[in-house]
Amino acid sequence: MSLWPIAELLPHAGDMILLDEVLHFTEEAVQTRLSVRPGGLFNQADGSLPAWVGIELMAQSVAAYAGCQARQAGVPVQLGFLLGTRNFQCNVERFPAGSELQIKALRSLQDDNGMGVFECRLDGPGIQAVARLNVFCPPQIASYLQEKPQEITL
Repeated sequence: MSLWPIAELLPHAGDMILLDEVLHFTEEAVQTRLSVRPGGLFNQADGSLPAWVGIELMAQSVAAYAGCQARQAGVPVQLGFLLGTRNFQCNVERFPAGSELQIKALRSLQDDNGMGVFECRLDGPGIQAVARLNVFCPPQIASYLQEKPQEITL
């Protein structure tokens, strides 16, 4: 179980936090959990989550990994970006309400420029999904997000 509440690990707020908790983390991996509850931003009428939300669950797990690493190092949690995914495979079309899901993310590559690759797996009752996520966390996030005004000429 994590030493920190999930809201302190993710650069998200309110209903955008889909995970319930971090179960375990190491230098290379994280394991998270959530219970699918009706009434969320992405839930269907029957309370289920569409399987494509699995990519966001995996991405939030990677963000929780980064948040745990930051908290452990005593530095602020940073914003990161999901650049894309490769080979997302899921054996179901949706995650039923009431399902307990566990997500594992294993870091397979990370460079000094902030690029990373994570092998992810989502499991639940009769549910299996896998994907490789490409992520980016720029070292100087504040300057990266600064937008310079563009000059308009007519």
